[in-house]
Amino acid sequence: MNSGMNAISEKQQMGYASVKKNILASMILVPLIPFISALGIGFFYFAASIEKSTVATMNRIAEDHGSMIESFLNERIGDLAFISRTYSFNDLKRPDVLGRVYDELQKKSHVYADLGIFDDKGVHVSYHGPYQLTGKDYHSESWFREVLRKKYYISDVFQGFRRIPHFVIAVAADSPQGTWVIRATIDSNFFNDFVKTVHVGKTGEAYLLNSKGQFQTERRSGGKLMDVDKDFHVYRESHQGVRSFISKDSEGVIQVYATLWVRDGAWLLVVKQEKNDAFHFLRRALFLIVIVMALGGTGLVLLAFYITGRVVRRIERTDAEKGRLSDQLIRAGRYAELGEMATGFAHEINNPLQIMKSEQSLLSILVDDLEPAEDAEECGKTRETLTEVRDSLSQIGLQIERCSKITASILKFGRQEEKENRDLDVRGFMHEIVQMVQKKADVHAIGIEKRIPDRPLMVNADPAQLQQVFLNLINNAMDSVTQAHGAHGGHIVVGIREIKDDNRLEISVEDNGTGIAPDVMEKIFAPFFTTKPVGKGTGLGLSVCLGIISDMGGTMKVRNTEKGGARFTVELPGIDS
Repeated sequence: MNSGMNAISEKQQMGYASVKKNILASMILVPLIPFISALGIGFFYFAASIEKSTVATMNRIAEDHGSMIESFLNERIGDLAFISRTYSFNDLKRPDVLGRVYDELQKKSHVYADLGIFDDKGVHVSYHGPYQLTGKDYHSESWFREVLRKKYYISDVFQGFRRIPHFVIAVAADSPQGTWVIRATIDSNFFNDFVKTVHVGKTGEAYLLNSKGQFQTERRSGGKLMDVDKDFHVYRESHQGVRSFISKDSEGVIQVYATLWVRDGAWLLVVKQEKNDAFHFLRRALFLIVIVMALGGTGLVLLAFYITGRVVRRIERTDAEKGRLSDQLIRAGRYAELGEMATGFAHEINNPLQIMKSEQSLLSILVDDLEPAEDAEECGKTRETLTEVRDSLSQIGLQIERCSKITASILKFGRQEEKENRDLDVRGFMHEIVQMVQKKADVHAIGIEKRIPDRPLMVNADPAQLQQVFLNLINNAMDSVTQAHGAHGGHIVVGIREIKDDNRLEISVEDNGTGIAPDVMEKIFAPFFTTKPVGKGTGLGLSVCLGIISDMGGTMKVRNTEKGGARFTVELPGIDS
């Protein structure tokens, strides 16, 4: 028997483990999948938005900076063209005039390093600057031939006679003496600073390359003038407008590029920024998402374990309660059988009692017949004996009557009859109920107080069912006060009150017992719920009572009193007496 129970217990434990595993998997996977999906989708669109915004910013910077460079160069060309139109070749050949013109240019902008005038043979006829260049012949230089052809010229960075990197802007002008050229050298440091003013994040920079990939301005991250950019192959292709892309540089660092050809494709403006720097907001968002996923996932897992544990424990308690309910049902069946047996016993005992009563009556008659006719002295003892016999017969009759009343009450309570409602005087009915339990109350020293009006109070109800309800309530009250006060101090109040506005009667049973705990109050009328120890109650009483009262059109309530006990109230529809 024990091995069978152990096998069942092990099987149940395996079942609980399987249920726990399934619930836990569902609790974790069901919310975790949409949680991760939502974060992933949100991050995807956020990343796309950040990337688009970053690229758009790089494009705008390249366009704006390219326009600034074009404007800078065009302004320098305009300055030289204005001088060529304002002054003649002969005037500018004079050093003092050329010096004044240079000073005027410097007032406007400090970008000029020197200023020179060339005749149509390429001879440097006048020069204002830090070098001795007057008289030098440039007719074979490519820039001189180019300016004569196009009327203006902007050179790449070169060294020339100075042997230092620089670039020049030249404008050709016509005169009666022939075509002549005015040329200015641009301050490389100023132009470098002008181009390098772009600052995008921590690593962003801008620089210029010529069509051969040589630096026309220095690069902050490393790159001297006229050196060839090792990364030129990454962005050397010709294109219109701004081209943006992401690629690794020669050192393996991923960069975000925006390139724009300026000077009619002669120079390439490069704006670049390290990808990690450009997308640092994205990395921060990814870091926060990872934290949220870790915390959220941990919270979901912990919550899943907590809820799963509670659910499994609730299932275990439910199974245990099912077992207890099964036991209670068995006991209830036994009590029902015992009740039927008690009814049968009452019938069986009642018949001999009736015979005994008849015999007792016969004996009384015979004793009367044996009474002596004369008052003889010798008959004194006989009369005394007969008197004792009569007293015994009287006592026998009294006990037979008492037993008959007990069996009659058992038969009345246990009689299985069809429900039969009739007009009932609750006042007298409650007096009878109290009388039935008075002996039990006296044994436990419980005082029962009746607060019942004198006039008849009528309801339409089944007496047997109503008797069951109030006997149950009073017996429960006696158990409560006995538990609270022991053999003294218990008190029960049975009252009836008219509710004239609703034509209803309120019947109450109030005690000064232990009261009802709040958690018990919620389920006190539930079937099979009981606070009594195992074997002391089935938990069916109050549930059955509530059903009986509801069938009669009444209500049943319970509350704790201020003195600590409980008060059960039954309301029934009244009828006019």
